Amino acid sequence: MKEVVVLGAGYAGLKAVRKLQKESGDFHIILVDRNDYHYEATELHEVASGSQPREKISYPIKDVLNLKKVTFIQDSVTKVDRSSQTVSLANTSDLHYDYLVVALGFCSETFGITGAQENALQMVDVNTAEAIHNHIVKTMTKYRETKDRNYLRLLICGAGFTGIELAGAFVDERKKYAELAGVSPEEIEIICVEAATSILPMFKKELAQYGTELIEKLGITLMLGSMIKEIKPGEVVYAQGQDAQELQTISAETIIWTTGVSGSPVMAESGFNQRRGRVVVANDLRDPDHPNVYVVGDVSAFMDPETNRPYPTTAQIATRMGAHVGKNLARQLKGEEPEDFSYTSQGTVASVGNTHALGEVGPAALKGYPASVLKKVIMNKSLLDIGGLKELLARGRFDLYH
Repeated sequence: MKEVVVLGAGYAGLKAVRKLQKESGDFHIILVDRNDYHYEATELHEVASGSQPREKISYPIKDVLNLKKVTFIQDSVTKVDRSSQTVSLANTSDLHYDYLVVALGFCSETFGITGAQENALQMVDVNTAEAIHNHIVKTMTKYRETKDRNYLRLLICGAGFTGIELAGAFVDERKKYAELAGVSPEEIEIICVEAATSILPMFKKELAQYGTELIEKLGITLMLGSMIKEIKPGEVVYAQGQDAQELQTISAETIIWTTGVSGSPVMAESGFNQRRGRVVVANDLRDPDHPNVYVVGDVSAFMDPETNRPYPTTAQIATRMGAHVGKNLARQLKGEEPEDFSYTSQGTVASVGNTHALGEVGPAALKGYPASVLKKVIMNKSLLDIGGLKELLARGRFDLYH
């Protein structure tokens, strides 16, 4: 019996397992993840703000597995040895594989900025997102004692996709924060510190401008052109402009880091030919040096033939990768050759709170309510695609009319 080991139960890994477990054949699947639940990583900002509980964006992994074909191990991967075809785990004996799927996900990227890891809150999983919300509740309550306005300031490092969605979620919860602090909602400051001089580069100029104006209209302060140099306890040090020598500071008791991610450090520790934890894969999503190893999701760099650059790591491409790997593994297990993967984005939508969004689907630009509805439809599709009807009905977003 062939042993298929899948590392990571995010969008790519769990989708690959869900696809392969439907196939018949003489094989067994082992799925490894450090958590016993899968979560919708695209919705972490809602847990961080407190607008949704963690249960709304996560569900038990075993609920969607065929346990007759799949063994689930909750553990952390420490190393992959491709020469001996083994995987080392933190608390369990080494696993041997015939075929391997590496889908180990992402970690926060600090780009070497001093204090970013130690003095800023990270948002990389459900636990860290929940910790952000708990921190905000404490700081707002603390304001009642201290009257220090730094406790009312929510400072987000980065105004990329994640930072903007988080800021929008904070706007939705502003009234609740104000009640905790005993102030008016307008006194809760939401600030994004961003090195670039403009935001939302993934959208056409007109739509990006609409997004910028919407963000400012909602009372979010954009500090564009601000290069973060260091993060001290309760303080961000930055330079205004790329060539600026003079350093400035802004204080806040809540500082959140959203400036970037890299692939799992296990990739470098295991000797993969990687950059920032991502491996440039072959056209069929395999490791170029090992035909029995697939690398997908946030640890994979799949090249766009038009730009000769890797496609952005999104939930959309990760899910598609997972489905393709499940199909290719079924082919290999039958002695057939795997097929090449191709990808065309179906569009991008960014939410700015529960009722505001913007995005592009094909040539069409969406703004406001229609974009907000589409964002929730996309999440529902993800729940259905990976979790099935049960998870959609339990955790779907059906508040489409607002």
